[in-house]
Amino acid sequence: MSDELVRILAAAARGEFPPPDGTTTVVPQPDPRDAGVLAFTAHSVVFTDEDPAWVRSTLAAAAGDPLAASMNPGFLSALMARTARSMNTIDLLSVAPWRSGLPDLPLREFEDQDHPRVARALKYRDDVRVWAADGGVLVLGRGVAGRWEAAIEVDLEARGAGLGVELALAARHLVPRGGYVWAQQSPGNARSVRTFQQAGYRPVGSEALLVSG
Repeated sequence: MSDELVRILAAAARGEFPPPDGTTTVVPQPDPRDAGVLAFTAHSVVFTDEDPAWVRSTLAAAAGDPLAASMNPGFLSALMARTARSMNTIDLLSVAPWRSGLPDLPLREFEDQDHPRVARALKYRDDVRVWAADGGVLVLGRGVAGRWEAAIEVDLEARGAGLGVELALAARHLVPRGGYVWAQQSPGNARSVRTFQQAGYRPVGSEALLVSG
């Protein structure tokens, strides 16, 4: 695993970010599955096993604002072509610290591998565990660089009553003591963004995750 990426993410979880100097850090992939780009304030991190010199020259050739070059469609398209990978979207990346005690929300753990949220999680995460609540689902697993990641799903008829916030809060109780839990939200999904922020997750940057297959 890329120790440098682990260190960068651990620091960001504590609110300590790379210097906002307009540069890009290139580190190896943490494992064969995960490659992509993290963008913090005026500093980007590209995690890939491709030649760092190629990454930097391709970034330099990207059109537009140099500070946003790592999330420029031209660079991301070149990176996908180079790695034979694809991506879904650029996500808002947020994180929250562990909370003590048991979740207030009654949960039951289950093994439904056919649930769409579970099937998606298994593509991106290891050690996936799933809990159900009346009207919703919480998925936890180890994602990029081994970090704990949460995803939630609320049934249509259960929306608007705060269940999403309760599920996101529950994830903070279920990660290991003293750790952090991460969550990605599509910036256009304002409801999801608000839900996680109400549950104490703070935005730290953006992420473009490249997947194979």
